[in-house]
Amino acid sequence: MKKEKKKLFNEIRKLKEFEREFRKLLKKFKTLEEDMETFINTQLNLYHKLKINVPGIVRISDLVIDNPKIYKVRKFACRSLKGKGSYCGIRIIYAYYEEEDIIEFVEIYYKGDKANEDRERILRYYKKD
Repeated sequence: MKKEKKKLFNEIRKLKEFEREFRKLLKKFKTLEEDMETFINTQLNLYHKLKINVPGIVRISDLVIDNPKIYKVRKFACRSLKGKGSYCGIRIIYAYYEEEDIIEFVEIYYKGDKANEDRERILRYYKKD
C-alpha cells in the first residue's frame, strides 16, 4: 500500500507568465524542476510552516500590497549551475496568502538575463484599487 504524502500547503499555483519563464529556463537549466521541488519542501517549509528565518527569502515590503505578502528568493540552489551554490543567480518572486495557506509563483528569472523583478506584473495582479 502506497503511503500518501501530506500536502505542505493548501495550494501551490503558478501564473501563466511564470509557467512560460519556467519552461524557457528549464531548457537552459535541466535540474530546475527537481530544484524547485526541493526549494518548496525545504526553504518554503522552513520559512512559512516552521517560522524559521531563511536568509535567502526576503519580503518585498516597498509595494503598496498588504495581502498577499510578496517575497523574493535570492538564494535558490540550482544544481545545473555548478560551483555557484545557492547564489546561482536564479530569482523567484512569489505571493503567500497566509490565511488560505496558498503559494502563488509570480516570476522566475536568471539574474544574468534580467536585473530585477517585474514590479508592473506584481502590481497588476495584486494591487487592490
